[in-house]
Formats: sequence, C-alpha cells, structure tokens
Amino acid sequence: MVIITATVLTLFYKLAIYFKHWMSVKVQKITEPLVLGEGPHWDEKQQALFFVSILDHTIHKYVPATGTHTKTKLDGRVGFMVPVEGTTDQFLVGVERKFLVVRWDGEEGSAAAVVREIAEIDKDVPTNRINDGKADPRGRVFAGTMGKEDAVGNVDRKQGSLFRLDGAKVTKVADHIDISNGLAWDLRQKAMYYTDSLERNIRRYDYDVDTGEISNVKYIFDFEKNMIDGVPDGTTIDTDGNLWVAVFEGSCILKIDPRKGELLQKIPIPACQVTSATFGGPNYDVLFVTTASIVSRGPQEPPCGATFMVTGLGAKGNPNINFKL
Repeated sequence: MVIITATVLTLFYKLAIYFKHWMSVKVQKITEPLVLGEGPHWDEKQQALFFVSILDHTIHKYVPATGTHTKTKLDGRVGFMVPVEGTTDQFLVGVERKFLVVRWDGEEGSAAAVVREIAEIDKDVPTNRINDGKADPRGRVFAGTMGKEDAVGNVDRKQGSLFRLDGAKVTKVADHIDISNGLAWDLRQKAMYYTDSLERNIRRYDYDVDTGEISNVKYIFDFEKNMIDGVPDGTTIDTDGNLWVAVFEGSCILKIDPRKGELLQKIPIPACQVTSATFGGPNYDVLFVTTASIVSRGPQEPPCGATFMVTGLGAKGNPNINFKL
C-alpha cells in the first residue's frame, strides 16, 4: 500500500497549478522588429500602448482592438514617452539629454512638434543619453541616464544619474549610475524599486508618496546569486506587489516577490534582448513586452526586436500614471 503524505499532496497540487498556468500562457507578436523597443506605457483613455524605439529615434502607438501600429520620428535617441495628464496628444519624452513635451496625434505620417523644453541634464557629460522613465503614483516622472555605449554594448561606467521631475522642477536623486532602468512603486510597502542594469541587482528605496523623496537603498534580488543569465532591464508591478522584470540577453520576463527576494516564475520570450514590460488591456491582465534587435554579440533574427502581448498569466497590473505638468 502506498501512503501519500500531506507534504507530497501539497507538492503535487503546486505542480498542477504551475503547469496549468504554464500551459495557459500565450505569447503573441504584435509589431514588426525594432532596433531598441523600450518604455511601454498603457493609456487607459485611448486603450492604446505607447512605446519608443531608442535607436530608431521613433515614438509608437499600438491599438490592440484594431491592430493599428503607427509611429513618428524625433530628432535624436528617445529614451521614454509618458502622456501628459489632461491631453490626448501631448507626451513627455526624453530625447538625448533633454526632457521635452511633444505634440503628436498618433496618426501614421503625422509629425511630432516640440511644445516645450523642460530641462537639459548631464551637461557635464555630453556623451550621456536618457534611458527609461516612468511616472510615479502622483504623476511625477523619474528618469535616468546612461554613459556612452560602443558598437558591442560596452558602456562608460558610473556616468549616469537618476532624476525626478516635479512638474517643471528637475532634481537629481541618485548618481554614479551605469544604465538607468526599471522603475516601479508599491504604496502599501512605501517602496520604490529601481534598476541600474550593470549592478545585476534590483534596488529597493523607502518612498514618500507625498514628497517623492527616496531613501535607505537596499538590494533585494541578485541575478548572480539566483543564477540568472543576462541583466535586469525594465520593470512593472502587479496588484499583488510582485515585480515583472525584463531580462536583457536573457530571453525572459521574471516574476519576483520583492519582499522575500524570491523568484516566482520565468516567462520565456522569443527574443534575446527583452527590454521592458507593462500591464494593460481593458482589465489590465495583458503584459506588453518590448524587445531589441541590436547586433552586438551576434545577429538578432526576427522576431527579435518585436513587441509582444502575453496573456494567461493570472496576474493584473495597476493603471499607468500620466505626467502631471
């Protein structure tokens, strides 16, 4: 007679749940490849995904309901785009080392016009560029820079900084950054999560939602200790407080419990250079994932560089916040 213990039954149950989730996950390509797709932002009002392609100098709009994908070109490498609160055609963008507000109606062939220049940063390091940015729960934007990058991906180390935009006021909140990347906030934990990619670790800051101040940095998930290939890139957070981290040169998204520093799930993505992710769709249960096709350490054949839509994850995200100018 075989005796099955409660522990074994629990293990079987967990395995069954895992395989059920794994079998239901669907990854669908929704755009053609870009050189360096980044910065996805779901706009609830327009039911559209906005994102950028840094090295193509372009900003993009994708409408899932119709499959319509449009873009327009800016004058320089564009690190992120965030809609301006109260508008449908204005965006805060980071272009080279400048924070600009541009107007674009989202139509193919329509040009974007600069409405306002808010600030130029890192004037002492003119080879830097802005890389990634996102609005916090109060509509401030946190965005950072990175050092000069060569053809094979080597970066001038510790040249970047992280900035906070309170309307038109710009404050430097961290420096000696290699590659400024993933941002996410959890008001219940009074936490801001942030990634300097080449650290291969994820930072947690104490976060004051009223002032936007961050303090008391801790490291909560070490890629080397967890034997994860690649480096952490863009990040989003779900309603349970778990992080979803894009892994550049790792072909995946990681689901991490930042309170325990525990890896919960690994979602394969059919592109090596996974750059960022955000939840969207009418119910915020679709994960939109951007990727790159940079020829650095070898060819990146299609669908590398495409934008993907991942469903069946059993998780939901929070609404993306617009920039309050």
